[in-house]
Amino acid sequence: MLSFKAMINIKKLGLGISLCSSLIFVGCELDKFPLNGPEAGSFPTNENEATMGLLGAYKGLTLLDAASTPIWHVMDNITDIGYARPGNNYTSPITSSLTTDNALATKPWGAHYKTIARCHAVLDKLENLKSSISEETYNQLDAELRVIRAYCYSQLIELYGDVPLVLHALDLTNSDLPRTSKAEIQQWIIDEMTAVADHLPISQPTTSNVRVGSVAAYMLKARVALYAEQYEVAAEAAAKAIELSQGVFELTPFDASIAYANQTYDVGEPSSANIFGYDGYKNSKEWIWKLEYNRNISGNTHNQGYYMASRLGKGASYWGPTQNFIDSFQDIDGLPIDQSTKYDAAHPFTNRDPRLDLYCARPHARLMGIQYETNASFKKVINYWPVLKGESDEPAQVSNTDASNAYRSFSGYLWRKHTDNADYDTNSASGESDLDVGIFRYAELLLIYAEAKIEANDIDPSVSEAINKIRRRAHMPEISANLSQAELRTALRYERKIELCNDGLRWYDIRRWNIAPQIMNGYLYLNRSGNTWTKDVLVKIDENYTPIYNHGKATEYFNTQEVVYKENKDELWPVPQAERDANKNLTQNPGY
Repeated sequence: MLSFKAMINIKKLGLGISLCSSLIFVGCELDKFPLNGPEAGSFPTNENEATMGLLGAYKGLTLLDAASTPIWHVMDNITDIGYARPGNNYTSPITSSLTTDNALATKPWGAHYKTIARCHAVLDKLENLKSSISEETYNQLDAELRVIRAYCYSQLIELYGDVPLVLHALDLTNSDLPRTSKAEIQQWIIDEMTAVADHLPISQPTTSNVRVGSVAAYMLKARVALYAEQYEVAAEAAAKAIELSQGVFELTPFDASIAYANQTYDVGEPSSANIFGYDGYKNSKEWIWKLEYNRNISGNTHNQGYYMASRLGKGASYWGPTQNFIDSFQDIDGLPIDQSTKYDAAHPFTNRDPRLDLYCARPHARLMGIQYETNASFKKVINYWPVLKGESDEPAQVSNTDASNAYRSFSGYLWRKHTDNADYDTNSASGESDLDVGIFRYAELLLIYAEAKIEANDIDPSVSEAINKIRRRAHMPEISANLSQAELRTALRYERKIELCNDGLRWYDIRRWNIAPQIMNGYLYLNRSGNTWTKDVLVKIDENYTPIYNHGKATEYFNTQEVVYKENKDELWPVPQAERDANKNLTQNPGY
């Protein structure tokens, strides 16, 4: 069988899948088949065509972005932990101002249903191939398509709640389907993954795990069950995924640059690229399922590197962590900063959980080869690229546009996680990146297992061990084996907030934990000017690891973004008005 890249390159020859034949309430675009290619009416007619259709469904997942950034790395920037450049698309979601035609809120509906349609283009006729391909191949093709379809529905129901559950291609006579309840779709996904998981290989390393295996199927089942509060089901599925992962998937240790965490720019540059960069996506055993991007395939790139990079890193500084998130990181002793004796507000970036520097960029650190400073007192900063490229024995000094540019970081911080210095030379407004994007990784699987066991009150040593594996990797103290359920919940929520930051899961977490009404009403704190502050800006860190501020004192040092969360509205996004215009049976979510 051809490799994944070889097969997906066939797309360059013009192979496409008719989405119009599946009419999933979206604008239809017919990808033209080559004259000597398969007929849309009979496709697929053989194993090769079915596999190409499957790969087209995988590619469909890569098309969902916002500001040229894959959606997974956008979502955390409309929560309490991340902030985007102010504007309608990204400020309205955090001020209860979304409209039914907002591009960010409408795009996932159309994109996921298009991918579902690609799945149906093969699934609906796969039965016709049973006599010409092996049972194993048939079952695997069927299973992979059903995992992709189920994943799309798992995203749709979290964003929109009840959505039409479409299980076959539609035509003009049966396209006006009503919404199916979220609970019914959650159970359908759980049942689907139960049915197909064991028809898949454990993993698919020959495709770099771009194609799903049984671990991914069980993990999807576990995640959906967790979100549905079916904790015993979630724990069992996660345990099965962990069991199957033995010798296949595991946590990848941070590389030697972890030594530069808590240090200044002149010492070195911390990086997590061996997990979240080009090397990581190629070699890390942590990625259970990822999306592949490739400059050699038309339409298979993004420009995330530009939007996430600093101004001196040739970027737009579009996304960045909030002060609220920076203050959430424990000190190196494992205590929150309101309790740790090691915390010094005058030197807030020392003695902290190393992941602060591995996942975020803050003042006085080196970022993408250049000293990162956001305070205007730093007129010049040091550029290490002449040394890194072997052009000079000494670094250069450059004007500090990270402090002077009108479109510098609006939060004062930037994401380091999911960036790679290899993109430095191609970062630009018209640049492109083919850094892959992860959907499932082993760290999240461990945390799904731990949370499900905690919430089921089925607590044993495996719970703290799942959390401690992640903490040991970060060089952080282990949690105690004798914590109560409430204490374990706090420890779990810290790890999800920190370890899974900028992975795109925070938006869902704060809603399912019912803490969004508290943390998304009030203010986000942003240190755009790179100010130093005093300890009395902080009142406490609460049981969810949310910093509580003395607002009057905090505004002496930080600028703010007021946030608004209306209950019985902002739990969900609006159903796109264009879809309701096309389908009169679609009702709208409350508040829109």
